[in-house]
Amino acid sequence: MSDTIVDIRDLWTVFRSGKKEAVIHQDLNLRIERGEFMSLVGGSGSGKTVLLREMLGLEAPTRGEITVLGKPAAELGKRGAARRVGMLFQQGALFSAFTVLENIAFPLRELKTLPDALIREAAMVKLQMVGLAPEHADKMPADLSGGMVKRVSLARALIMDPPLLLLDEPTAGLDPESSDSFCALLRSLHRDMELTVVMVTHDLDTLFELSTRISVLADKQVIVSGPPRDVIAFPHPFIRHFFLGERGQRAMELLREYPFIV
Repeated sequence: MSDTIVDIRDLWTVFRSGKKEAVIHQDLNLRIERGEFMSLVGGSGSGKTVLLREMLGLEAPTRGEITVLGKPAAELGKRGAARRVGMLFQQGALFSAFTVLENIAFPLRELKTLPDALIREAAMVKLQMVGLAPEHADKMPADLSGGMVKRVSLARALIMDPPLLLLDEPTAGLDPESSDSFCALLRSLHRDMELTVVMVTHDLDTLFELSTRISVLADKQVIVSGPPRDVIAFPHPFIRHFFLGERGQRAMELLREYPFIV
């Protein structure tokens, strides 16, 4: 079995509106190996979330190839990605009219092959796996805190036990304590479930806390991909601004305090 989970080759993404066109990705190449916790960073408009959606098969690149778990990404969009890829959207994307348990169970119910009792049991297991108590099962999304919404969304993303998990700004909107707690949960699930994770984030604390490798999108390509220390040392204006500017100093202090971070 190949250790390459995601293989992106010579990718072009071009958006057209009338006679105008915007090139987002140009000859972009990236490989993600089994068991990695890969983080994608880049400036506004660099196409980070677009790349996630293309991996999920929700959008098609203009040209180039994306294979996910050995299959063309386009097949995920046609056949339903939930069996092979879990996705945590930035705002959670819970169904407001469904209870917590109904939200978690939704991908299983869509299969229409399992009895209700088994679906409920599986959803309850995932509910507790993300650190929520059974009494939360019948609550509505409107009754949840931001941190709880993230956890319910994560439980839904994992209900099919996919080997690949995609995260779009997983700690956005969370207070520092909730963010730290959610990072700890993601780290433990990555280890215990042997997941491969691809994360888009602009939060440097989250980035250094979780990443085994960072890939930087700039100039319409992946300009560098490697362990955090190697990426920080790469000479490029975006990297200098993103990692070494005023907003990056606290995260850099983390590296100095905990030198075992890769």
